[in-house]
Amino acid sequence: MPYFVASESPAEPAGARFRALVERGGILPIPGAHNGMAALQAKAVGFEALYLSGAAMTASMGLPDLGIITVDEVAFFIRQVARASGLPVLVDGDTGYGEALNVMHMVRTFEEAGAAAVHIEDQLLPKKCGHLNDKKLADVRDMAAKVAAAAKARRNLYLIARTDAAASEGIDGAVARAKLYVEAGADAIFPEALTDAEMFREFARRMPGVPLLANMTEFGRTPFFTASEFEAMGYRIVIWPVSSLRVANKAQERLYAALARDGSARALLDEMQSRAELYDLIGLADYERLDASIVATVLPAVA
Repeated sequence: MPYFVASESPAEPAGARFRALVERGGILPIPGAHNGMAALQAKAVGFEALYLSGAAMTASMGLPDLGIITVDEVAFFIRQVARASGLPVLVDGDTGYGEALNVMHMVRTFEEAGAAAVHIEDQLLPKKCGHLNDKKLADVRDMAAKVAAAAKARRNLYLIARTDAAASEGIDGAVARAKLYVEAGADAIFPEALTDAEMFREFARRMPGVPLLANMTEFGRTPFFTASEFEAMGYRIVIWPVSSLRVANKAQERLYAALARDGSARALLDEMQSRAELYDLIGLADYERLDASIVATVLPAVA
């Protein structure tokens, strides 16, 4: 049904729905969805939650992932993904867009836009993709203050603290930071850029009872693992943050090359979503039926 039919909107807050998915047991697989169309496609095959990656949002805008987009720009993405799918959305909050008060503003803005969960990281600006080198880490106490501020500002938002410390401080440093972030109010921990199965297992062993998020990004420092393999290593959530954007970008690249070469897109018709498939996915017929049920022509009275 169209998204603006009130009876079709979930009654339970998005954050509560996300928490229930994490706490039901097993691992929660969350694909990245960089826009409303990707959200609909992910939902259609059965995913129950979606992820909004900072790298995917910025790349879709033609920008690098350096923490240079604003809270309101991210809220635009949140609204379209949450509205299109109706699913709980986990959002990349980068470094929180400033210090404690800025983090609180981010939390309220994201939650009002429809976010179910957010993760914030312990890097300093300009932040980098977690799988790149020379990341600069925030003081652990400053990061803990941000987590505490986020916890104070939220209503139902599920709060995940990301630590990038493994690369420079090792597992000991990453675990010490993670424990402090949990004490400050984080619901779960995201240890970024772990490089082998033993590191994943060791981190989980040293954080008993804390839900952990694994990042399965391509072309990074983490080897390929399946969702079930991450579950066996002790993780409760796995994200594929930029996969949808990478596949879409490669397809668009082929399209533009064909147009420039051939002056026609005919050669790529078999790779295209058809008009019928598009209309079915976005529910055009449902919107038309809704419109016909509400809007009726009223003739003016004759004077």
